[in-house]
Amino acid sequence: MSQQPVASTGIEGLDHILLGGFPRNHVYLLQGDPGVGKTTLGLQFLLEGARNGETPLYITLSESKSDLEAVAESHGWDLAGVHIYEELIGEESLADDETTVFYPAEVELGRTIKALLTEIDRVKPHRVVLDSLSEIRLLAQSTLRYRKQILALKQFFAGRNTTVLFLDDRTTDVTDMQLQSVPHGVVELERYTPLYGAARRRLQIVKMRGLNFRDGYQDFNILRGGIVVYPRLIAAEHRRIVPLERVASGIEVLDTMLGGGVDRGTSTLIMGPAGAGKSALATQYAIAAAKRGERASMFLFEESLSSLFNRSESLGMPLHEHVDKGTIVVRQIDPAQLQPGQFAQLVRGAVEKDGTRVLTIDSLNGYLNAVPEERFLLLHLHELLAYLGQNGVATLLVFAQAGLVGQMHAPVDVSYLADCVVLLRYFEAHAKVRKALSVIKKRSGMHETSIRDFILSSRGIEIGASLDGYRGVLTGTPNYDRVVEDLRTQ
Repeated sequence: MSQQPVASTGIEGLDHILLGGFPRNHVYLLQGDPGVGKTTLGLQFLLEGARNGETPLYITLSESKSDLEAVAESHGWDLAGVHIYEELIGEESLADDETTVFYPAEVELGRTIKALLTEIDRVKPHRVVLDSLSEIRLLAQSTLRYRKQILALKQFFAGRNTTVLFLDDRTTDVTDMQLQSVPHGVVELERYTPLYGAARRRLQIVKMRGLNFRDGYQDFNILRGGIVVYPRLIAAEHRRIVPLERVASGIEVLDTMLGGGVDRGTSTLIMGPAGAGKSALATQYAIAAAKRGERASMFLFEESLSSLFNRSESLGMPLHEHVDKGTIVVRQIDPAQLQPGQFAQLVRGAVEKDGTRVLTIDSLNGYLNAVPEERFLLLHLHELLAYLGQNGVATLLVFAQAGLVGQMHAPVDVSYLADCVVLLRYFEAHAKVRKALSVIKKRSGMHETSIRDFILSSRGIEIGASLDGYRGVLTGTPNYDRVVEDLRTQ
């Protein structure tokens, strides 16, 4: 069976969702509230056609040609190759003194439709955007007449080798369920504003006849240059077998505790209170990867770049050196401005385009702020970790727990998602505050169960001897059971 030819939208992410683009020579409906990006998407669709040598036509019934040119200018586009037909509703009726037994709206609707059909026959376009149906609905006055008019337009385009986008801003209370049954496909665009942070946009393909599209909501944004769609990450589309390979940390004792190191294609969760050394430990893995000649990526949700570099330098870690070489890429993320799909796209780019082999997310607490609802955080994280694992990436997840000593609390339980869990704790001993490290679980092999002293100094990270003489170290208030050598001093 031959594949149906498609018209690329000019938006990479949307083409990915549509498996290439809109099937050609059909009529499609683009629905969304004012300001959601319908006009921008329509212009991108036409500009892509112009780049491919097709004839594009933009029919505007509401916005003026100068308004469209202003939108294009804001994105750095040249509309020279796009035919724009302007038929603003209401202009003639303001000066029309003609007396008729018909309602003025019916007269104007007939004139408008006749004029735009004449223009289509004159230009003979391959792609058409009609902006918008709301004006036709207004002049039609009744739902029945409006539906008949849309059906007539669909029949007009049939057989003309034209791919058409109808834009509709849903500014009336009239239900659009009947309207959605007319076109070949329906795309809905939404804009919503969280309690804090930037407005977010998403779209979904409601229907697409004869096409097995990727359904569900997909995040998108409007940037200079047009709409960018972030397809939802589906790990099942990237399944592959990853050979067993250890990833060394560069600290021999730590690798021994982990049974030789963390495994390629697994996720390691580093948990502990603030300041315990979680980020330093994750940075150590990135530097070790860079020294092996591998590419590492670090995504920072909370710590600033200057703070990261200053801390690493104070610990004797040459992070800046590897960043300058390009073997480590550090990205600072603002959770208030981030959409979950956007972050997944950044991760995907780091893996597929940059060849990242070790990836750090610091921290999951910041990621939680980008995905406020817990159930969605876990779903996003599950897909993300599965994707990274199937691409052979060793992932380090930093997760801060509330509290300093004693009982620890976490906003969500993500430990079951990770393949390996490393726990850091403060504890009191000999009138000093110490830090301890322990490997709690490792799915892919054996690991050491001891609790060891964890030391941060100008020499870097040091792992001390097993705390054999203590009981209850991980609670923060240990008991000293027998006489042992004093803990190493810093």
